[in-house]
Amino acid sequence: MAVEVILPKVDMDMATGIISKWHVKNGDTVKKGQVLFEMETDKSAIEIDAPAGGIINNIEAQSGAATPIGAIVAMIYAAGEAVLETKAVAPVVEAAQVLKSGVLEKIATIVQSSSSGTRATPLARRLARHKKLDLSAVMGSGPRGRITAQDVEGYKSVAAVVAAPAPDASATMAMYQAGSYDVKPLDGMRRTIAQRLTLSKQTVPHFYLSAKCDLTQLILVRERINMTAPLDETKKPKWKLSINDYVIKALALALQRVPAANVTYTDEGILQHRSSDVGVAVSVEGGLFTPILRNAENKSLSQLSIEMKDLASRARTRKLQPPEYTGGTTAVSNLGMYGIEQFTAIINPPQATILAVGTGIEQFVPVNKQPVLKTLMECTLSCDHRAVDGAVGAELLRAFKAFIEEPALMLA
Repeated sequence: MAVEVILPKVDMDMATGIISKWHVKNGDTVKKGQVLFEMETDKSAIEIDAPAGGIINNIEAQSGAATPIGAIVAMIYAAGEAVLETKAVAPVVEAAQVLKSGVLEKIATIVQSSSSGTRATPLARRLARHKKLDLSAVMGSGPRGRITAQDVEGYKSVAAVVAAPAPDASATMAMYQAGSYDVKPLDGMRRTIAQRLTLSKQTVPHFYLSAKCDLTQLILVRERINMTAPLDETKKPKWKLSINDYVIKALALALQRVPAANVTYTDEGILQHRSSDVGVAVSVEGGLFTPILRNAENKSLSQLSIEMKDLASRARTRKLQPPEYTGGTTAVSNLGMYGIEQFTAIINPPQATILAVGTGIEQFVPVNKQPVLKTLMECTLSCDHRAVDGAVGAELLRAFKAFIEEPALMLA
């Protein structure tokens, strides 16, 4: 019996996907697990394997065209089995048109897969009928993109979550002299960054808290610890701790000390997290990733350093998988290496906080009425006021400052 090849949902925010390259063609014999095509997301390119062995046919999802998640993009037949005379999928819209549109509502209105052809559980279908909801508009989180009852219950239309339409591009361009600029098309990453951060600033009530942290002791401790790092076969240190490694660890421990800040806001209630999953902003060409260091409070500084270097390296080559950059309870954005002294960062939902870290600046500080030269680092905590009150945010920043200024506490 023929087996469907489904365009899978690899990111919770996906309504459509783009097949960037097919590795097979109609009539090819494929093995189970063989790579059939590459699928683009806003963050990476993912290889999709064959769900069964046989002869592939009905490849009608065009490369470079946006296609609904859960759509049948090809069929795999047993030897000698008749090929169905049916289209596997109709593309939603050409990728170039998606980039030009800039309005998520357009995607919602042009997706025309019928509910009858959508993969969904029986309970999901009953709930959809009760809610008078077209299942073709719902993103499935089940196996092979199947829509579950939870997907239906949690569904919000694209129009409901977009606070305002994108500004008219033609009107903006008309403000500048023709020929005085070049148009650089938005790729998936840049468009997603723009949409999510705009939504964050429009829907998340931010407030900000700042404090200067004394790095004097941390710099000395870091230097001594790095000198004790074990060597690899090439006689090079296996790891080298950075200031950012200490920042990650300190924030993770601070969240454990102030659990009221280790939360996520939802309309159903506040999620109280047990572990400190810290995201770290990594600049890449065309945008940024925020890979997540899970259970950071339980990992040594050297473990965090090694893991962060691996995540950052794979982020820059777009090799991260969605579970490696989704979720998280907080985040760190460090611009100190660029010489930035102080800035504020935008919260990346579902996280409730983000810490903006500036560079260390040598300053004279009065100690017992005498000027003492110290290295001070200014940090600004952005908080989601729906989940984190001012006093709780202040406690978190104070706990973070205590760990940074007395790094031995991180080893306790």
